[in-house]
Amino acid sequence: MDKIKNLVVGCGFSGAVFARRIAEEWNEKVVLIDSKNHIAGNCYDYLDRNGICVHKYGAHIFHTSIKPVWDFVSRFTRWYPCQHKVKGLVDGQIVPIPFNLNSLHQLFPKSMSNEIEQCLIGKFGFNVKVPILELRKAGNKNLEFLAEYIYQKIFLEYTLKQWGVKPEEIDPSVTGRVPVYISRDDRYFQDKYQGIPLEGYTRLIEKILDHQNIEVCLSTPFSKNMDYDRLFYTGPIDEFFDFELGELPYRSIHLDFVEFPYEKFQDAAVINYPCNYDWTRIGEYKYFLNDKSDRTVVSYEYPTAFERGKNERYYPIMKAENQVLYDR
Repeated sequence: MDKIKNLVVGCGFSGAVFARRIAEEWNEKVVLIDSKNHIAGNCYDYLDRNGICVHKYGAHIFHTSIKPVWDFVSRFTRWYPCQHKVKGLVDGQIVPIPFNLNSLHQLFPKSMSNEIEQCLIGKFGFNVKVPILELRKAGNKNLEFLAEYIYQKIFLEYTLKQWGVKPEEIDPSVTGRVPVYISRDDRYFQDKYQGIPLEGYTRLIEKILDHQNIEVCLSTPFSKNMDYDRLFYTGPIDEFFDFELGELPYRSIHLDFVEFPYEKFQDAAVINYPCNYDWTRIGEYKYFLNDKSDRTVVSYEYPTAFERGKNERYYPIMKAENQVLYDR
């Protein structure tokens, strides 16, 4: 291979956008490589034999509140509006997740839920998100009861399954991502722009990469022996430095895909199982683009430790000592 002017490593969203902007705005040649045998990274999707758009690496929902981001991506796709809602099995009830006022009234007797709602609004206000670990320190018996209930029924075992550690051992920014929402808003995200690419993520990335200045090489691992002027690297940073400071810890997921011979399996795209079973959630893919079929495809998600060369990195484990290693 001749000397490369611009080398982009990783053909997911970040790498594809780098490549397009270099090709388009600088009018320079760019080579994009990926060790996978397909484009789109972990957003890769495909149409199965039933015409259902399946996300190979688990459910992905595009969401942003940044208009320039939405406008850029919208150049390459039309959108299927998708206001993502997640539900969870709690005490035999399928309730909205994150836990909100609708969840509260569904799980508790009316007099009890009304009293707790007034305490929540009085202490924190309305339409605000409160991390579960903060709610436990509210200094009010009703809120302490609610915090302990949510902690036991939603956070504790789910976190143990997802991360392999207790919530207190995870950085607050992680537990804060799934807060108690003092609102009637059932959506998982509140971003202004949310949706699924109308032709799928793979087709979206194909269109981003459709430029005469872009060359894509799949099944091509990065090597420091490659000859390039500029490098745009979107892969694992510890791997880039040959693990000379050690490995950054990640969690992975084992996805068990199952096809069922009936129209639908569950009543939402994603249902969490905090306290039941060994999986954390089940995703049903036909919901995302409203695919029509008399069969359906779901995936059971089993969190597992990341093992280099055996499975995929999914989530960095956010702890203080890991951040120090990352910064080094």
